Amino acid sequence: MIKVYNTMTKQKEEFKPQQEGKVSIYCCGVTPYNAPHIGNARPFVTWDVIRRYLSDQGYEVKYIQNFTDVDDKIINTATAEKSDWKTVADRNIARYFAAMDALNVKRADLYPRVSENIDDITAMIKKLVDNGHAYAMPNGDVFFAVEKFADYGKLSGRSLEDMQAGARVEVDSRKSNPMDFALWKAAKPNEPAWDSPWGKGRPGWHIECSAMSLKYLGEKFDFHGGGSDLIFPHHENEIAQSQAYLEDNAAFAQYWLHNGFITIRNEKMSKSENNFFTVEEILEKYPGEILRFFILQTHYKSPLDFGEDRLKEAQAALNRLQTAKDNLNKLKTGAAKPTAKDAALADVAADLAKKFNAAMDDDFNTALAISEMFALAKEINIFCQKATTTGEYDGESLRAAEEAFDKMAGIIGIFEQETKKAASDDTAEKLMQIIIDLRQKARADKNWALADEIRDKLKEAGFVLQDGKTGVTWKTL
Repeated sequence: MIKVYNTMTKQKEEFKPQQEGKVSIYCCGVTPYNAPHIGNARPFVTWDVIRRYLSDQGYEVKYIQNFTDVDDKIINTATAEKSDWKTVADRNIARYFAAMDALNVKRADLYPRVSENIDDITAMIKKLVDNGHAYAMPNGDVFFAVEKFADYGKLSGRSLEDMQAGARVEVDSRKSNPMDFALWKAAKPNEPAWDSPWGKGRPGWHIECSAMSLKYLGEKFDFHGGGSDLIFPHHENEIAQSQAYLEDNAAFAQYWLHNGFITIRNEKMSKSENNFFTVEEILEKYPGEILRFFILQTHYKSPLDFGEDRLKEAQAALNRLQTAKDNLNKLKTGAAKPTAKDAALADVAADLAKKFNAAMDDDFNTALAISEMFALAKEINIFCQKATTTGEYDGESLRAAEEAFDKMAGIIGIFEQETKKAASDDTAEKLMQIIIDLRQKARADKNWALADEIRDKLKEAGFVLQDGKTGVTWKTL
């Protein structure tokens, strides 16, 4: 049974899909005015793992993620570059895909853009005006009337009275209520604009996600997600306008999941503080799988502090898992034979696989799930070391452990990239074999001091030699 923490109800709930065997997900995408930063990466890595796990559990998953390709920031960037909004958006959408590919984030089923769904957006706004939940201004602006929606604030837990009291003095005096928000913005010079019943203009920020999620997932779908910064006002406004449009306060998304913030040295990430990191900058120094693994070592709801020291820790941890995978491969291709019978590893693998799934069932707790993967890696290493020493192993246990380990890795989304590591591993293997041959020669010549010195120096450098019946093997500490 899968349980999720629902931001709407502020508690964990059993997940019950709208359609048996199917899951529908809408995740708010990026505004492509620049390259994606690490804060952008977290929700998409998070939802990629959720999607992988749900698929592994037999669900047919439909995953939609939008691009806000019409926005003030894009227009401002285009103006500064003396370019146009579409050129800016297309360029940065390409950069987004390159970054997510590096992080092993699988493509969504659909990436709708604001600019491609204007008719659906204007139709939604028109109905809101017609049913009294929105009003048009003489200049062509259209606002949603928050006071007409009695449940406004139910996601964030804010009361309209408190929000009004905190409204800034310079709020638009044309609004019926300071908290009313724009559904349609009248055209301004040198900005993209489309025809509408209120004249030329462009959509407000919030209406786009409502229109596109309802269009592609239906009036009632399962999950809506994004960063915690979107709870208010974006998701709050989405709920208000969507349920007002549908005239059903139980419609729209049923489960709201929000990931925690990423900080830099315990401070909010900000360009002005010079602690702003794009995914591209991080990828210059670290493979994407390390950044992905770093993100997933913390539960998605918890704050996550970013720093190069944390990336190095993630790199070392991922290397330990890689060692177990390498040991499995070496055992299968080495001199040891699958002749022994010992089902202990198979039993342990089955138990840890259940614990892994239990962690994922508990609000997609990747941090706990990964700990079970480390436990299996430890058992695999012990099994492989014993097999190297005795020259035989239980082939059935090996297959069971490998299948469990690979399944875990497939859900977490690691070991999927062909990187320079393969080449460097091959070089390291050749160099280590030269050193091992020299040590073996020293032992054959009864030069025990030199043989021991080679062994000890290797250990100091982080390499351990293992003497077995089938020969000498090595591993990293």
